[in-house]
Amino acid sequence: MHALYITHPQVKIDPAVPLPEWGLSDRGAERTRKASRLPWARSLRHIVSSAETKAIETARILAEVSGADVDIVEAMHENDRSATGFLPSPEFEKAADWFFAHPEESFHGWERAIDAQARIVGAVKAVLDRHDPQQPIAFVGHGGVGTLLKCHIEGRGISRAEDQPPGGGNLFRFSIADFSLAAAPPTCDWTAMETWQG
Repeated sequence: MHALYITHPQVKIDPAVPLPEWGLSDRGAERTRKASRLPWARSLRHIVSSAETKAIETARILAEVSGADVDIVEAMHENDRSATGFLPSPEFEKAADWFFAHPEESFHGWERAIDAQARIVGAVKAVLDRHDPQQPIAFVGHGGVGTLLKCHIEGRGISRAEDQPPGGGNLFRFSIADFSLAAAPPTCDWTAMETWQG
């Protein structure tokens, strides 16, 4: 059996609001509703979400059609960037490049990549340890820690080369049994959630 890791799609950016409290934009909500009607989403029985608003909103929309149970796990949050607060896009992209390129160091007080990776891997494994593998499950979270999780699952070093495509709202599929990227079709690498036909 397999699990999905799904990142939230586009959000309403508001520098006056703490990042964890940002919600989905109209475009992000629309994409999630479209995905919720696909066969893979309708088959879900368990969705595990980060406690950040944008992830919870994504999880709840995905659960509307399937009726899946939604659990919230605090440890699935995005890498902690509160030390710098909001960064405009060009500055954020440079900071993110540095974060992935120096995983054992902190960017101006950010959570280190190795620590964020250990946290997300531990959180996902803890859920799967008590999960019935016959029940389709999805984890809904964020691009940064999702990339760190994917690097671990693939057995690769931490690298932004494994990052999702722009815009968020992407997913990858992995094996529950051996915690590896699913080799069997349908495709398991980052794919826009509203286009995946799994």
